[in-house]
Amino acid sequence: MSSKTKIVVLRMKELIYTGIFVALGILLILLLVYMFAPKGKKSPASADAAYTPGVYTSSITLGGNAVDVAVTVSETRIESIAYNNLSEAIETMYPLMQPALDNLAEQICETQSLEGLDYSEDTQYTSQVILGAVERALEKAAAPQADDTP
Repeated sequence: MSSKTKIVVLRMKELIYTGIFVALGILLILLLVYMFAPKGKKSPASADAAYTPGVYTSSITLGGNAVDVAVTVSETRIESIAYNNLSEAIETMYPLMQPALDNLAEQICETQSLEGLDYSEDTQYTSQVILGAVERALEKAAAPQADDTP
């Protein structure tokens, strides 16, 4: 029984390259696990929250005067939409402002959406301006999502 001893010669350059590739492979695997691993679970209350509760305003400038459109929201729904500081001069100059807002506010609170709203041809442009202000106010009210935070 004779066993022959085998001698393996490794060059230092080959060991270094192998070590670097193994380290890069491990780093790549860790990176992939970190990127695609599910994030922490959201609490049930915050999962449904679409808004941060409060009153949010957006301004419309009419004839040099600012009119604030105030949108009141709870965590999950739009509660009301109204004007702040609507002067009598604005009401006189733009008589369709209040009826247009009343019509839109009723529809938005009922459907909880800014899509598919009906308004008459008489108040078409007024309604579009009001909708733009409501949309800007709702953007301010939007609750930060857990996925958006680093």
